[in-house]
Amino acid sequence: MNTFTLLAIAGAIIIIGLAAYAGYLLLQLKKQKELQQQHRELAISKRNANIFESVDTICLATIQGQCDLSEAAIRLYNIMDYVQGDERVDFDKAYPATSELYHIVKDMPRGEARQQMKKQDRMRDNLARQKAEARLNDAITEELKVLQKTVQPLNNQIDIKLVG
Repeated sequence: MNTFTLLAIAGAIIIIGLAAYAGYLLLQLKKQKELQQQHRELAISKRNANIFESVDTICLATIQGQCDLSEAAIRLYNIMDYVQGDERVDFDKAYPATSELYHIVKDMPRGEARQQMKKQDRMRDNLARQKAEARLNDAITEELKVLQKTVQPLNNQIDIKLVG
């Protein structure tokens, strides 16, 4: 064999070796991306489960009369905005009465800002809020029951293995 043939064989072996290594690296990259996607989905599921636990608590407290409808509407509307993935809902379409109350009271001052308002302005806001709550009370209560049933099954997805 001449020198050229030996160099061609050595070059071919090096090229095949590099191609095999590149293929191996591509396979590892694919596995890494799949693992990252699994971790992302798990993180989203865990985050949504925490959100749904809070939603369930707010719904229960409101249905039992322990939380004002306006406060519940504000909290639920805002917290449901953080839901990610397939469980995300268009709150305005899915829960129109709760959404309507939210849009009525969202810009009304609360807490310290409310205390600094003139009494007449506070009373005007109270009247508008109370009218809206009275008008939407039954519809919101029904929507909260539906919302509670919707998030509850998603909240109880804990794998239990019996040891025998």
